[in-house]
Amino acid sequence: MRALKFLLQKEFRQVFRDKGFIGRLFIAPAIQLILLPMAANYTIKNINIAIVDHDHSSVSKKLTDKIVSSGYFKLTGYTDFNSKANILIENDKADIVLELPEGFERNLIREGNQKIAIEVNAINGVKASVGFGYLSGIISDYNNSIRMEWVEPSRMNALPTIDIISSFWYNPALTYYIFMVPAILVSLVTSIAGLSAAFNIVKEKEIGTIEQINVTPIKKHHFILGKLIPFLFMGFLVFTVGLLISWIVYGIVPLGHIALLYLFLEVFLFAILGFGLLISTYTETQQQANSLMFLFMMVFNMMSGLYTPIDSMPGWAQFITHLFPINYFIDVMRMVVIKGSGLHDILHHIWAVLTIGIVLNTWAVLNYRKTT
Repeated sequence: MRALKFLLQKEFRQVFRDKGFIGRLFIAPAIQLILLPMAANYTIKNINIAIVDHDHSSVSKKLTDKIVSSGYFKLTGYTDFNSKANILIENDKADIVLELPEGFERNLIREGNQKIAIEVNAINGVKASVGFGYLSGIISDYNNSIRMEWVEPSRMNALPTIDIISSFWYNPALTYYIFMVPAILVSLVTSIAGLSAAFNIVKEKEIGTIEQINVTPIKKHHFILGKLIPFLFMGFLVFTVGLLISWIVYGIVPLGHIALLYLFLEVFLFAILGFGLLISTYTETQQQANSLMFLFMMVFNMMSGLYTPIDSMPGWAQFITHLFPINYFIDVMRMVVIKGSGLHDILHHIWAVLTIGIVLNTWAVLNYRKTT
C-alpha cells in the first residue's frame, strides 16, 4: 500500500502539472454539453412545403393556413402549376408538394369526398416519413372540423365515435432535452476518462519514465491501480459538472436518488478506465492510442442507443451492444433521471458492467509487461 501511495502522489502531480488539464476537464465538456443537445434535436420542424392550389376556394385557403400555422411547415411555394412545384422539389427548396385539384370545395360539398395528391422528397427517409405524418394528421384534423360544420347534427350524433384520452408518462411535455442530455453526459464522461487512461501509460513510454518504473519492485496491479484511481476522481468531477450544467441550463433534476448515479458511475469508470489502460498496453505512441480510442468511441456512440434505439438494430448488433458498458450507463441514466428507478431496477446493469470491468482490468494487468 505504501508503494501505491507514492504512485498516486506521482500521478496526481503529473496530472496537475499539465497546463491544459483544466480546459479538458471542465471547459470543453461544459461547452459540448450545452451545444450538443441543441444539435441532437429529434423534433423535425421547418419542413419546406409547396402547395399547388388549382381551386383557390375558401376551403383550400383555410387548409393552407392551417398547415402553415402548425409550426411544422414553411411555405416555400404557392402556385397553380405543377411544373413550378416540381422545380422546387428538384432544387431541394421543397420537401413536400401538396396538390389541391380544381373543384376541391365543390366536390367535398356535393359528393362528400375528394382526392388530393402529396409528393414527398424521400432522400432523407426520416424527414420524409415524419413530414408526411405531420401533413396527414393536419389534413385529417381539418377534415373532421369541416364535417362537424357541414353535416347535420342529427346525422353526426348517429355516427359512432371514439374519444382518445392520452397520457404521456415520465416526459409529459415530450421534451427531447430530458432524453438526450443524460446520454450525452455519459458519452462525454466516456470520452474524457477513456482517452485520459489510454494516453497515460503511452505517455510514460514516450518520455522514457516507464523504464525507470519497470526497474522498481512495484507490482503490476499496484502500477495499474496507480494509473486508474486519479482518472476515477477526474471522471467524478466531470460527471458532477455535467449534472450541474444539466440543472442550470436545462432544468433537469433526477427523479431517482442521485447516489444511484454515482454508484453506477464508479462501476462504469472502473470498466471504461480498464479499457483505456488496456489500449495503452497495446500501443507505443499517443497517436496510436488516439486512433484506436477514436475508432472504439465512434462504435460505442453509434451502437449505445444514444441516437438510435437499440431495439431497431439487427439481432447481431443488439448482441454486440451488450458488450459495451456505455450502453448500460445510458440506460441507467435515463431510468434514474427520467423514470426515478431504484437500486433494484438497475442491479442487472451494475453486475453486467462490473463483470466487463473485471475482465478488462484483468486483461490490462496481465498484458502489461514489466520489462526493461
